[in-house]
Amino acid sequence: MTAWLALVLSLCIVAAAGYQLWRVRQAYRQGDMAYEELAGLARPGESKPGSDIPALDIDFAALKAINPDTMAWLYCPGTVINYPVMRAEDYDYYLRRLPDGTYNANGTLFIDYNNPADFSGALTVVYGHHMKSGKMFGSLMGYKQQGCYDKHPAMYLYTEQGSQKIDLLYGFVVGARQWRERAFMYEENLESLLTYAAEKTTFTGTARYTPGDRIVALSTCSYEFDGARYVVLGVLR
Repeated sequence: MTAWLALVLSLCIVAAAGYQLWRVRQAYRQGDMAYEELAGLARPGESKPGSDIPALDIDFAALKAINPDTMAWLYCPGTVINYPVMRAEDYDYYLRRLPDGTYNANGTLFIDYNNPADFSGALTVVYGHHMKSGKMFGSLMGYKQQGCYDKHPAMYLYTEQGSQKIDLLYGFVVGARQWRERAFMYEENLESLLTYAAEKTTFTGTARYTPGDRIVALSTCSYEFDGARYVVLGVLR
């Protein structure tokens, strides 16, 4: 009888684990489908003469009708990065919510609430999950190798005010605790952030920073140690 009870208990544990795995996969699938639908609101447009920025017609009216927290669209050709960028008043809301507010593990790219929502400040930090599938900011891990930068030296940011190029500067690993203690998310510490990034960068870029330039920082989880983050910095043109 004891052996039968142990067998039944084992089967129940396996079934419960299988059900939880199914729920996780369903959640990821739901998130992927939601982003595929949103991608329809960013259609190829007509390139402007002399512009090196890919032409995308972003339907910001439709995006803001879904959620007025929508602030921008981030695009990196040849990668999965083709997403809306949101802004809330804390660090938690969009960690586990899609752009329409639906609870989902994929989360959404979002701006640090300490930074101006319109990217007008000296520094704007954008956070996103490192998904095992490579979705969201998972593809940032590629910038730990020089070859990724060589293929993708720039990203592109679209707002209601216009389109801008992000010339990538540095990519570096930093601990979440160190990031907080050195307050790298505040623009008054930008010079310190740039110095740290230059010393730790995983790739050598051709872009250059001059005082007065605006910096965009793209941050995601990394796994070199507990609390590691990988951050890519770029100059907004």
